[in-house]
Amino acid sequence: MQLRLTVEYEGTAYQGWQVQPDGPTVQEVLERALATALREPVRVRAAGRTDAGVHACGQVAAVRVRHVPPDLERLRRSLNALTPDDVAVRDIAVVDDAFDPRRHARSRVYEYRIWNAPAPSPFWRRHAWHVPLPLDVAAMEEAVRALAGEHDFAAFRGADAGPQRSTVRRVLETALRADGPLLVYRIEATGFLKYMVRNIVGTLAEVGRGERPPAAMREVLESRDRTQAGPTAPPHGLLLVAVRY
Repeated sequence: MQLRLTVEYEGTAYQGWQVQPDGPTVQEVLERALATALREPVRVRAAGRTDAGVHACGQVAAVRVRHVPPDLERLRRSLNALTPDDVAVRDIAVVDDAFDPRRHARSRVYEYRIWNAPAPSPFWRRHAWHVPLPLDVAAMEEAVRALAGEHDFAAFRGADAGPQRSTVRRVLETALRADGPLLVYRIEATGFLKYMVRNIVGTLAEVGRGERPPAAMREVLESRDRTQAGPTAPPHGLLLVAVRY
């Protein structure tokens, strides 16, 4: 059998989700805690491999176990006692062996936060990109609407991304909201390319600063050319909100 975990983490101190040779990762922390609590070696698989510095409040992971603990709530408390304060297991459930957190996901939801004010915010410094110049929110709202639906998102993939079978993705939701100086871009899609959200946000910031018109977002999308998009926004503004099944 498998255990399905819903995991939250503040990604500042980590080199991303996946185990890396050059620094701590969330996967490594969870596997160590699970091995201690379950008294058996484990390998944890996640719905999405977030990059260094990226946060999550709704990551989903699965782990095969030889024996299912009788008290899952006690296991959850044990895991949270064994992990650092910046990683927490919110929920544990039993699922069958066929469950694959990545392949069975219907969609994923990300949010990206921008702190748009002349002065930086000490409170948001780890969770929002500080953009001091005023941004035109109405222009940005118009620009993101071009991303809705099924498109080839090759223009927004990472420049160092390896070969992929397809760069076509279907965006189910794309919206920007403002709460005072805090801007939140929310996107839900059937899948994401490497750096896709951060490259969209980098382009969106250029629209907000008046460096591109709102129509440029569609033009970049249709170009399928990474060099036509804006710079990659920093990782700390990105949050994996939910994985839907």
